[in-house]
Amino acid sequence: MKTALQSVASGLFGFAFFAVLLFVPAGTVNYWQAWVFISVFLVAAMGSSIYLLVRNPAALRRRMHAGPTAETRTVQKFAITGTVAMVVAVLIVSALDHRFGWSQVPTQVVIVGDILVGVGLGIAQLVVVQNSYAAATITVEAEQTVVTTGLYGLVRHPMYFGTLIMMIGTPLALDSYWGLLALAFGLPVLGVRIFDEESMLEQELDGYRDYMAKVHHRLVPYVW
Repeated sequence: MKTALQSVASGLFGFAFFAVLLFVPAGTVNYWQAWVFISVFLVAAMGSSIYLLVRNPAALRRRMHAGPTAETRTVQKFAITGTVAMVVAVLIVSALDHRFGWSQVPTQVVIVGDILVGVGLGIAQLVVVQNSYAAATITVEAEQTVVTTGLYGLVRHPMYFGTLIMMIGTPLALDSYWGLLALAFGLPVLGVRIFDEESMLEQELDGYRDYMAKVHHRLVPYVW
């Protein structure tokens, strides 16, 4: 029951978070692109939460234990803070872009953006199904083992790959090209998080070094 209530509270917080950061800088609630984006995001996120609540509550608890204060490594605290700042910047810049008409984004591109948001979130959530130890914080538990199949057979960090797809789609879904520039400034932060995470896993998770030798790409298949 506690996990279910936390999940509902997380959904309500997510709605309020998006509403404030989009409708306030947009200067209006007559912003259909934002409403569709919020709907796509919350449906995808809550759908996966309901699935995990029924099938794997422990994995859901790991996913909800998030944020800079939940991290134990200084580098990760910095990385999460930077990531949150990037998300806020993308949302605000996109809303301002919509308000002042800096970009002219066709409806078809907006729809593509929403599809990317849904697909990216879907990939990120599928990772939790394939690896129940995939948490929002960087930790290694005593009974944890290396997952090498499924999405983990393509890249070493499939959750971040899904998140990247979602973030690329976000400005487009919100009627903005300028939001992509705000996203670009946050990509190095993601790189820092990945390098530090791999350093820890290589030292603390048995078999991870062999996995790194087998799966060469960190984030994007056949690219990096």
